[in-house]
Amino acid sequence: MKKLSVAILNWNGVSLLERFIPKVISTCPDWAEVVVIDNASTDSSVQWLAENAPEVTVISNAENSGYAGGYNEGLSLLSTKYWVLLNSDVEVTEGWLDPILNAFESQPEMAACQPKIKDLKNPSRFEYAGGSGGFMDYLGYPFNRGRIFFTEEEDQGQYNEPSEVFWATGCCLCIRSKVFKDLNGFDATFFAHMEEIDLCWRIRLAGHSIWVVPQSEVYHLGGATLDTQSTQKTFLNFRNNLYLLTKNLPQGILFGMIFVRMILDGVAALNFVMERKPQHFVAIFRAHIAYYQNFGRLMKYRITHKNSRKISSFPGVYNASVVWAYFGQKKKYFSELPKELFSK
Repeated sequence: MKKLSVAILNWNGVSLLERFIPKVISTCPDWAEVVVIDNASTDSSVQWLAENAPEVTVISNAENSGYAGGYNEGLSLLSTKYWVLLNSDVEVTEGWLDPILNAFESQPEMAACQPKIKDLKNPSRFEYAGGSGGFMDYLGYPFNRGRIFFTEEEDQGQYNEPSEVFWATGCCLCIRSKVFKDLNGFDATFFAHMEEIDLCWRIRLAGHSIWVVPQSEVYHLGGATLDTQSTQKTFLNFRNNLYLLTKNLPQGILFGMIFVRMILDGVAALNFVMERKPQHFVAIFRAHIAYYQNFGRLMKYRITHKNSRKISSFPGVYNASVVWAYFGQKKKYFSELPKELFSK
């Protein structure tokens, strides 16, 4: 019986399947399976899989409901104990699944983890989406070991030790299926971006741990779905970060934190104007309008999921501003952040 499913969400990505899935299949041990969840593609993805990768299980969703909704729908049909949610633009390496399985089997309290994520276009560097584990500052800004804002570090083995982190990247999110189901999976209203951080925060609130397992290593192409310069990506990142904070922060600090983030988002919007990128200014404005429109739903969620735990009580939280550290103090590398400011 299979223990683990490598689940790849696909939408009109036949060229990515052609390039990356043969290596996923060839490195898949006999205790694992490869599954493609197709999000109502209109290209030849499903036909190509049938003709070229018949060993892959294909689940066809009725519509494209984004990363969050697409995975929720497809994963509901799987019965394996562990799931690896792998982006379709990831190049895996030999033996990459063994450390993941070993971590799950040896750490029963660990609900989720990720491998080390490196940049396929620049293989010596950590990759933007995941690096060597996800962290959060006390204002809710996510960052990684190996990448803070626009700086991606060279991988010189400095982050090779397994570590407890605050969140694991959706680029290659490894999770116990029972935990995913118990927490009702991703919040589909996120559509894409930060839904994995929301899930990881809820995993933390449920009392589980999250780790990075750098002995497993993969390479991410990045930008295959939304380019880094996309205004839609700007919209989703700003809107979803407000969703994330409103859902999960404790009542006592919620409104003060949202007020601070409104100011900082305003600064970011004005900076886009200064950079002559008015379309990104508009995207941030749209993000805030969407947030206000969904504020009632978010508050109803809080009523049924009461949370009194401060973010500083979780490992992987930087109890200071990573924005100030990076832009004000010019601390570009994770290793330059004072260790005593991290929760343990």
